[in-house]
Amino acid sequence: MKERTGVSLDQRVSLTKKTVKKNKQLITDLVGFAFISPWLLGFICFIIGPMIASLYFSFTDYNLLSPSKWIGLQNYINMFTKDPIFIKALKVTFVFVFTSVPLKLAFALFVAMLFNNTYRGVGIYRTLYYIPSILGGSVAVAVVWKQLFSTNGAVNDILSIFGFQGTNWIASPDYALSTLILLVVWQFGSPMLIFLAGLKAIPNELYESASVDGANAFIRFFKITIPMLSPVIFFNLVMQTIQGFMTFTQSFLITQGGPLNSTLFYAVYLYNKAFGHFNMGYASALAWILLIICAIFTMFIFKTAKSWVYYESE
Repeated sequence: MKERTGVSLDQRVSLTKKTVKKNKQLITDLVGFAFISPWLLGFICFIIGPMIASLYFSFTDYNLLSPSKWIGLQNYINMFTKDPIFIKALKVTFVFVFTSVPLKLAFALFVAMLFNNTYRGVGIYRTLYYIPSILGGSVAVAVVWKQLFSTNGAVNDILSIFGFQGTNWIASPDYALSTLILLVVWQFGSPMLIFLAGLKAIPNELYESASVDGANAFIRFFKITIPMLSPVIFFNLVMQTIQGFMTFTQSFLITQGGPLNSTLFYAVYLYNKAFGHFNMGYASALAWILLIICAIFTMFIFKTAKSWVYYESE
């Protein structure tokens, strides 16, 4: 009986410990869910919910003034067959992305390499060069940019000093897009800091060994810096490409898509359809096409990354 009682007691103690352990784990899980529940609730209400609703509305004729009417793929068909402005916005956005993203990343890398040294005041310069990214597409930046490139702006004043005739850059269909590209390239602070962090992680021993072997700066850059920095380049390329396709504020605040739709970015056209014409069904279809475009380019970058991105662990 004692042995049986002793065994039974051990089993009870073991069972009690397991129960306490399970209860503690349950409490830990509940606390974790409690902390993330506001984010989950916001994610469901403000991201998943609107996405599902927009997917449904993209197959309907819906203008906020009348009930939605199911029309199937008609919005998507009209987009590619009966909407030349959609094609124009798509072309403008592609030109903008394929021009601004390489220039922005190249300039950000160049400045990051300049700051990858220890000298007096380097922290102040890094902060100053990062400020444009903080300002972003603010109204203040838009007003200043319009003034700089107006007929009587500072850009024309500088050109006149060298004997060149100025123009109203913002109002010219030939130059308006270039001014917006220049504005976006000027806001290179975020990728610059990411490049700088990547440069700091490259061991100096690699450069020292290459110098001993007689490698010049050009060879060191392409044989050491670029391969070691390729994961960072990959990250910046993905983020800036997606951001480029979603660019809105610069065009909306400075040119409103003009002149002659020369700066009509895809996001601006989507906004005009949704909140200018209140054609929510068509705007929802535009939004899903934009999502598909971003997904295609992102997958393309990921697929090609295997051939040019180098990881130390490999």
